[in-house]
Amino acid sequence: MSRTYDHTYVHDVAFRERSRRLRAWGLGLLSVAGLLWVWCAVLVLTPYETEKTLDDGRTSTTECESRLFTEGDTANSGRWSGGWCASERDWPEVAAVLGVSVPVSIVGTILFTTGAVSVRLSEHGEELARLREQDARSTA
Repeated sequence: MSRTYDHTYVHDVAFRERSRRLRAWGLGLLSVAGLLWVWCAVLVLTPYETEKTLDDGRTSTTECESRLFTEGDTANSGRWSGGWCASERDWPEVAAVLGVSVPVSIVGTILFTTGAVSVRLSEHGEELARLREQDARSTA
């Protein structure tokens, strides 16, 4: 092997390692975004209980319907009637979770795509160099 080939090989291996690390970070961020989406779905789709302390010091537990699937007029109808459920899981919390997940998923997608494409391009370049070398040997 020539000195130039050693240098390019070391550079290519380091480049692929950085690209794989980028891809792993992207996959990690996409996983975090997925967990945020699951959390958002749980907040919106599942029924829940709320506990309130009464004036005499006792606590009372109330079963609440999910925020999305309710048998009432709307999910916020309890707010106007003074229900305990309306203030326990409010829409701003759900919107905040969903809002945080958007930039996390965008950055994760960019990192994953950049890493995956970089590895593929590096492999393609290596294959082209190998084919050129093979052609040069066969014509010589």
